Amino acid sequence: MNSEVVERIQLGQRTRVDGWMLGCLLGVIFLRVASESTASISYLFLAAFALFGRAQAIQALALSWLLTMLNPGLAPEANGLSVGRYLVILAAAISVGLRNAISLDLGIRRVNFYTLLLGIFVLAHSFFFSAAIDVSVLKICAWVTVLLTLFSAWQNLAAQERAILFGQLQRLLILLMLLSLPFLLVPSIGYLRNGEGFQGLLNHPQAFGPTAALLGTLVGGRILGERKPRWRDIGLLGLCLVLVILSGARTAGLAMVLGLVGAAVLCPIFAGLPRSRVTPGLRSTRFRGVLVLCFLVVLVAGPALVNQISSYLFKQSDASTLLDAADASRGALVQKMIANIQKNPFTGIGFGIASNPNEMEVERDPILGLPLSAVVEKGVMPIAVVEELGLFGAVIISCWLFMILRRGARGGVQKFAVLITLLMVNFGEAMFFSVGGVAMIIIILLSGAVVGESR
Repeated sequence: MNSEVVERIQLGQRTRVDGWMLGCLLGVIFLRVASESTASISYLFLAAFALFGRAQAIQALALSWLLTMLNPGLAPEANGLSVGRYLVILAAAISVGLRNAISLDLGIRRVNFYTLLLGIFVLAHSFFFSAAIDVSVLKICAWVTVLLTLFSAWQNLAAQERAILFGQLQRLLILLMLLSLPFLLVPSIGYLRNGEGFQGLLNHPQAFGPTAALLGTLVGGRILGERKPRWRDIGLLGLCLVLVILSGARTAGLAMVLGLVGAAVLCPIFAGLPRSRVTPGLRSTRFRGVLVLCFLVVLVAGPALVNQISSYLFKQSDASTLLDAADASRGALVQKMIANIQKNPFTGIGFGIASNPNEMEVERDPILGLPLSAVVEKGVMPIAVVEELGLFGAVIISCWLFMILRRGARGGVQKFAVLITLLMVNFGEAMFFSVGGVAMIIIILLSGAVVGESR
């Protein structure tokens, strides 16, 4: 079979899969935005959709993230959304687990095994040291379940299916960014949260910014990994950078830049391959031409550009350095965490627990009283991990993350860049070990970067 026939077959399969997901996307979004009564039904629809296959389980989790994060100016607030999210997670786990059992693929891969061990450690830690045992147990069980479900789903898809699905997730994010653009002209929706940061179709600028940054990293990583980057990707990378700046999400912007630069520098080292094989895009004429153009723009628009960048980095604070800006933004949170570390350096206060447990608002199931959600605001993930799990737990988490980075680097510079970026995003908002909000798309992209095939 010649290459032209293979490409046609792949294109046909990709089109059918994209059409299937697009139909599901339109259906659940219609239910989500139609009314409060149909909003919960949209999650039931997704849960049923997740039962159709491994790819559908991943798609359902991605779409549940989108439904949860929709701009309240477009979608009504509704009760029971937390229950709906967990219903989709349960359906996805059952779908993937049953298919593995039916196919007799019960062997556990290394990354799954170490993730399971990590979960068992945190679970045991929660029973002994957590200030709110039920909350910690809920959070670690949900996180490990989602991650193992995603790992298992990606691993048991054929290479071509993984490539199509990973590309499909990227196109979903591209569509989200493009559909957000018109709301630049509708401030009552596009800037609904605070009137300053652009949030597009999402419910918060601090959600839109990291999402745009992750998409920019996916596109930028593809540029680095191709010998002849496409102009479309170069333009899309520029658009993502602009959207991140408009959102005002400083950590996301820095994470995107550091993710791409860090991947270009570190990926050959982690992967054990020559730089010319890992980042051929750096030597392309188009890439160098864009760098020269950017340099000329900086020369021509230097003062105005510096003012814009300063406004973005320091916002309305009196800070003059990035450290001062970080202290003004997250200093109070960090001080609380450091105080807890000094009191409990080895045991920590418990996984997913607020620095002041008494101030933590927990949403509970009205029937059984089980915790459904406990929003915790923390910055700087490394400090948060030490505060919650102690020094010994932080070492275990570091070893697990190193394994994740190694596997991502072996998959290519794009995957490695995504992993660095999603970790760096957590230096402004510690949300890595969660399954709610932006964390869900972070976990999905992490699993795809570690296991899946990208394009």
